[in-house]
Amino acid sequence: MAAAAPLVVQEKLLLPSIGVAQEFISFKNCSMESEKYVCIRETGAQNQVVIVDMAAPMSPARRQMTADSALMCLDKKVIALKATAAGTPGDALQVFNLDTKTKLKAHQMPESVEFWKWISATKLGLVTATSVYHWDIEGAGDAPTKVFDRTPNLAGAQIISYRTSPDGKWCVLIGITQGAPERPQLARGLMQLFSIEQQKSQPLEAHAAAFSSVKFAGRDAPSTVISFAQKALKDGQVVSKLHVIELGSVPGGAVKRNAELFFPAEFADDFPVSLQISERFGLVYVVTKLGLLFVYDLETATAVYRNRISPDPIFLACGSDSTGGILAINRRGQVLLATVNEPAMVPFVSQQLNNLDLALALAKRGNLPGAEGLVLQQFERLFGAGQYKEAAECAAESPQGMLRTREVLERLKSVPPSPGQKPAILVYLGVLLQRGKLNALESAELARLVLAQNKKELLVNWWNEGKLEASEELGDMVSAAGDKDLALKMYQLSGASGKVIVALAEKGDMSALQAYTGQSGGSLNYMQLLQQLMMNNPSGAVSLAKMVAKQSPPPVDVNTMADLFLQRNMVREGTAFLLDALGGDKPEEGALQTKLLEINLVTNPQVADAILANGTLTHYDRPRIAQLCEKAGLYMRALQHYTDLKDLKRSIVNTHAIDPQALTEFFGTLSAEWALECLKELLLTNMQANLQLVVNIAKEYTEQLGSGKIIELLESYNSYPGLYLYLGSRIAFSEDSEEHYKYIEAAARTGQIKEVERATRESNFYPPERVKAFLMEAKLPDARPLINVCD
Repeated sequence: MAAAAPLVVQEKLLLPSIGVAQEFISFKNCSMESEKYVCIRETGAQNQVVIVDMAAPMSPARRQMTADSALMCLDKKVIALKATAAGTPGDALQVFNLDTKTKLKAHQMPESVEFWKWISATKLGLVTATSVYHWDIEGAGDAPTKVFDRTPNLAGAQIISYRTSPDGKWCVLIGITQGAPERPQLARGLMQLFSIEQQKSQPLEAHAAAFSSVKFAGRDAPSTVISFAQKALKDGQVVSKLHVIELGSVPGGAVKRNAELFFPAEFADDFPVSLQISERFGLVYVVTKLGLLFVYDLETATAVYRNRISPDPIFLACGSDSTGGILAINRRGQVLLATVNEPAMVPFVSQQLNNLDLALALAKRGNLPGAEGLVLQQFERLFGAGQYKEAAECAAESPQGMLRTREVLERLKSVPPSPGQKPAILVYLGVLLQRGKLNALESAELARLVLAQNKKELLVNWWNEGKLEASEELGDMVSAAGDKDLALKMYQLSGASGKVIVALAEKGDMSALQAYTGQSGGSLNYMQLLQQLMMNNPSGAVSLAKMVAKQSPPPVDVNTMADLFLQRNMVREGTAFLLDALGGDKPEEGALQTKLLEINLVTNPQVADAILANGTLTHYDRPRIAQLCEKAGLYMRALQHYTDLKDLKRSIVNTHAIDPQALTEFFGTLSAEWALECLKELLLTNMQANLQLVVNIAKEYTEQLGSGKIIELLESYNSYPGLYLYLGSRIAFSEDSEEHYKYIEAAARTGQIKEVERATRESNFYPPERVKAFLMEAKLPDARPLINVCD
């Protein structure tokens, strides 16, 4: 069975099928600057331009335009037109944006433009009879800029190609003339290579040429290379060659390679008309006038394949970047696409050409199948020989990532680093970083190595450059390193919905969390999530619990969530949650209110005191809270909650821990009977410490309690100082003879002789006989009080 061809040729379009007449299918009327558009000028009664978008070739656009040449831009709907006006020397050049219907630029060249071409998406190359110009469509000025003069060898030649190198430092101009008299059908190819930096030209013989960038072995950076095909008559012999030459000054000498172009006998007068380079596969395509296609390896100039792709003459060709192939137009109007047959290329080179090295190189370069056995053999050979660096590079460059597996990764990790050399695993990952993007497995391994050296910024840079693939494992490592936001992005991109939910909850972004769970259609395991957050982000756990509690009905019982906090001794967080959840002060939440107060009274009484002071909770178990307040030393709060006199009397005696003003105000809530009982308890417990407080309370509530009851209370404990203090505040406005008598008695018994004298002299309400009898019995050292009474 014959091996499959390494190239596939297919017809993309037949121009006559869209109404293009045969007479207009020519080099003069057609242009194809890139794989995107084909442009045909139709002349006659009506002059128009047919624009074929190769993405929709059966729907061409026809526009009324009169021009000698029309070129569509490489990548956008911009057209360049060239026309000659009668009586005006030179050519008129115009550039239009077809989408916006605007003129982008125009210029009247003083001399005729023999050939022109888009050399970039914004620049045209113009070739006159003597010089070459560049016209920047987006530049400031309207006039083209002269770049160089044509060399004499191109005088009178028909220019068929002009190109510039990717770095803009080199130019190549191609022309053809009639062949030698003995072989007039073999057109002579002429080439001018110009260095912009050196401002020097070199005349050569070639029919087609192109620039490219190649990374040669032993070079630190890619080199600019020119490839050109020639078929010339020398000393009566036809010499047909492909040249690949490294340009510029290179230490050790430039790479120069060439290979024969083998033309069959029936193609003796055939010659190249186009040379295209596939950067994707590293191949050179040489297309000839009679339809031959030569394929060569760019780096080594090794012949790969030759076949006739068209029975009709080909006059136009361009590269197809999207496929790595070429497009060509023949005289019949076929637009042909020749592309690499990816499954067949490597087997063809290895089996038909018996070139294993080239097969392996093509497979690696173009990511082609068919070299699996070769790559594996090479890796095992290098690894077995201890050439770990080379083995790592082999694995990293393996086509279709066949060796980018966990097994190979682990083998490279296990290799002990040689002195002065990078570990094999770092070589492997480094090569992959240079080539493109790491897969999830490699990204996680790189992160592990980098984070172990505290170089997270490197990881962030690679992520921003699109070098890493997101995974849950990578997100976990980044999260552990402290970058929660980046970890969240990784979780989202890797579809780790559980981790996304945790990350959003940890951030406290509850609105984003709700939106995410709604979009993903997932259901939250709130209990599991809360437990995770309690370990990693307590504040996030509080936010989540609050969010859950606000749902109607809550998917998790509020009491259950509160218990989760309290079981982990997260009293502060549990308190914050419950205060929010119980904000409605509903009767059915009484048990939770009690729990909130209980836990704080046991662990942090001051917080409980503040909660009670707010007065926002009213349905808790008051007797239970009263007891806990008393145990916690919050005696005032206990008094406010107790409803039994026995309990009140037990708590009220702790005046050392009660604010006197608050206690005084509390007595205003008691009945007269209970108030007197409590005052009595204060005097009984510690008269010396509590006397002033009792007197103050008695003064405040005399009207409710009755002065007689108060006097009786104080007398029952022989508290003459108390009587003196209490009655001293009343005597000035009281007309009660008993109060005046008791005041004089108390003043006398407490040694306040001057006050006795003043009272007996100023008061008109004391009973004289009783006071006289008392003073005579008291035998005060000062006789004036008695004299006052007798008077």
